[in-house]
Amino acid sequence: MTKQTKPKLYAMNFASVYPLYVQKAEKKGRAREEVDAAICWLTGYDEEGLRACIERGVDFETFFAEAPRINPDADKITGSVCGIRVEDIEDPLIQQIRWLDKLVDELAKGKTMEKVLRS
Repeated sequence: MTKQTKPKLYAMNFASVYPLYVQKAEKKGRAREEVDAAICWLTGYDEEGLRACIERGVDFETFFAEAPRINPDADKITGSVCGIRVEDIEDPLIQQIRWLDKLVDELAKGKTMEKVLRS
């Protein structure tokens, strides 16, 4: 895939979207730490690694490419985001981004951390 044919979502700045994730969760009484826990669960980043990505202003493509390890239980994340079932998304990076969106949605909807993290 050439740079010109990549979806725009690949180039979105993770650091600019992260505060929106936190804001969405906090509006529903959840904490930034819970958002961070969900992100770290999915990607394998620790808190320091997550902060470094935010400070560096990486795009989603880089954020997921540099992720230490996508959680092997990530395929248990199912449901719809933006009207599209995350389990049916064929592009691996778009699916990972939508998994992250879904985790934040679940937090905002009041699911317990155990359910969000598929424990």
